[in-house]
Amino acid sequence: MSHCVPEYLGKYYVVDAGYPNRKGYLSPYRCTRYHVEQWQNGPPPQGMKETFNHAHSRVRNVIERSFGVLKMKWRILLKMAKFPEKKQTRIIVACMTLHNFIRESRIADREFAKCDADANYNPMPIQHESEWPEDEPLVEDSNMNDFRDELAYNLFHGL
Repeated sequence: MSHCVPEYLGKYYVVDAGYPNRKGYLSPYRCTRYHVEQWQNGPPPQGMKETFNHAHSRVRNVIERSFGVLKMKWRILLKMAKFPEKKQTRIIVACMTLHNFIRESRIADREFAKCDADANYNPMPIQHESEWPEDEPLVEDSNMNDFRDELAYNLFHGL
């Protein structure tokens, strides 16, 4: 399986620790407290790595909750049929376009209202395991590691 990331400057996927931190993928620090449950009943983040992982975890949680709501609203996204890739892309774009129209028009949106009202509402379970193939090594990119370190420094120092 090939993992192609679009070549957009400054863009990357926020991924779990099962993915390597390399171009186009921003993963958390390994062997450092990460999951939301660990922050709820524990001490606040300590140091740059935990501060970064806490922010990364929160961002990833919001993204996954949003995709969960979108999949519940547009059921075709739950189990995409074996259409050609071009048609699948058009279906996704159509669903997102309709969603954006509803949000921008301020039309009542039952699914997102539930999500907005309850910070713990998550219609889909969050996946904590990556789909990175076992036969592909988790080789990290030093540029992405430097980028993550810079983000961690800025978050920790409030910059």
